[in-house]
Amino acid sequence: MIKLSTKGRYGTRLMINLANHYVAGEDAIILKNISDEEDISIRYLEQIIIPLKIAKLVKSIRGAGGGYTLARQPAKIKLCDILEVLEGSCCLVECVEDPDFCRRTASCAAHEIWKEASRILKNYFEKLTLQDLLSLHERKRVETRGHAAPRSAGHASCGQAHRRPRASRGR
Repeated sequence: MIKLSTKGRYGTRLMINLANHYVAGEDAIILKNISDEEDISIRYLEQIIIPLKIAKLVKSIRGAGGGYTLARQPAKIKLCDILEVLEGSCCLVECVEDPDFCRRTASCAAHEIWKEASRILKNYFEKLTLQDLLSLHERKRVETRGHAAPRSAGHASCGQAHRRPRASRGR
């Protein structure tokens, strides 16, 4: 199974949360509030926010009322931008990005499959903006209202509900 890392999933949730606050007209939000809203540890958010800030997807605001906000409008940030910062390339296998990685690339039928699948995935992620994800988030919130209540109004879905319990370590 091909899977995004926790960093990519949580980073996307972080960005949806920031977009939610951005369109609500809030100047900035502290990571503690995002941690509470998303049920993601603040330490993990501190690790994720750094590359997003370096990539100029997020900016920090100092002082009273400070925190983090999007560096530009949600419609101007693509999902691909977020995932490339946190996950690296959208390529499914290394030989698609670097044909010299494998000496069999030229004769490998599977290479063509991975190449096309990587292209489709990248195109899909490039089409989706943070505004699209925010609209989807809002639609999901409305659909689930009255069912399983979200943790808070800012909760951006996916992750915690599907975690498997950890095995006991005998402590």
